[in-house]
Amino acid sequence: MTGGASRKGEQPCPVRSLPGRPAKRIRAAKGDLRRRILLLAGDIGGTKLHFGLFSKERGLRRPLVEAVYPSIEFGSLKEAVGCFLKEAGRRATKAVFGVAGPVFEGKSQITNLPWAIDEAILRDALKMKAVRVINDVQAIACFVPFLRRQDLITLQAGVPVRHGNRAVIAPGTGLGEAWLVWDEKQYRACPSEGGHADFAPATKLEGELLTYLGGLHGHVSYERVCSGIGIVNIYRFLKERGFAAEPDWLGEALTRQSDPVPLIVEKALDRETPCDICVRTLDLFTSILGSEAGNVALKILATGGVYLGGGIPPRILPFLEKGQFVEAFLRKGRMRDLVARIPVHVITNPKAALLGAAAQGLKSETRPRSRSSK
Repeated sequence: MTGGASRKGEQPCPVRSLPGRPAKRIRAAKGDLRRRILLLAGDIGGTKLHFGLFSKERGLRRPLVEAVYPSIEFGSLKEAVGCFLKEAGRRATKAVFGVAGPVFEGKSQITNLPWAIDEAILRDALKMKAVRVINDVQAIACFVPFLRRQDLITLQAGVPVRHGNRAVIAPGTGLGEAWLVWDEKQYRACPSEGGHADFAPATKLEGELLTYLGGLHGHVSYERVCSGIGIVNIYRFLKERGFAAEPDWLGEALTRQSDPVPLIVEKALDRETPCDICVRTLDLFTSILGSEAGNVALKILATGGVYLGGGIPPRILPFLEKGQFVEAFLRKGRMRDLVARIPVHVITNPKAALLGAAAQGLKSETRPRSRSSK
């Protein structure tokens, strides 16, 4: 719970946030929390670090303490964790971190951050009983069984199959993918690097986009066209190949942006004077995202649903709801009727990766109800 006066028996704890954002306050239960078994969960990205402390008593949705830091402030994950625990005034017994990068045998090199992470080294350095490192989109997948109606916006209701496979596709800075399978007792989240698979154009315009990017990069993955990086690539393609004109004012504004994506999205969503090149950029992006979501749905037979995670889908909901996303999702030839039965949802809970990492650590104590997504 955030904001307002503390309830009886609880004390407010300060929580840091990124520069330029209002600080938040989260309540911590009164009493000697050091006697409890505390889990440290973390969503570790190239831009920000999101930490939380969880306990069996309070459950998944009520972290004891929570904080967000800019990644650039720290030289290592150990340093960042040490800072968080010191400011929180707590110690953790075990930890689970969702990291932006592939994980092999407990080791990972963070994408867009010069950190090498090793479970065993972290466990010893942090003096914890156990440390686990998983992919950040796998962490989002871990949260899928715990999603509530208010965490979702449905793009296609479909006909969900109880205990059917589920897929997660998460466009953010890059493109992450993961999936879940039922093991007769619970859902298990599985990582994937499917975002780096070959981009397959579904239209003539997408074919020209492939040719354009192939000349620049050689290999063109879905991440090159279906992520924050992809939005910038599509914008430049439309501009440089003459499919849309860039207004002088916009060109000047973009030169002042370290990240062009927020401005492109903002101008595309402007209800009074939408910018044509920005609208065309998101139209093409949305169509490609729909195609790849349909590809993933077919590859793992995601009869339990497809879930759009990451930072971009909640920001571009008007485009996802326009129709071209679902049409591209359904454009599967003889399999159109099959994918028409697969539910598609947007995850709107911004803490999905953090709560998924926490769910992984608390899974022996916290069981979701086994039901199909609604």
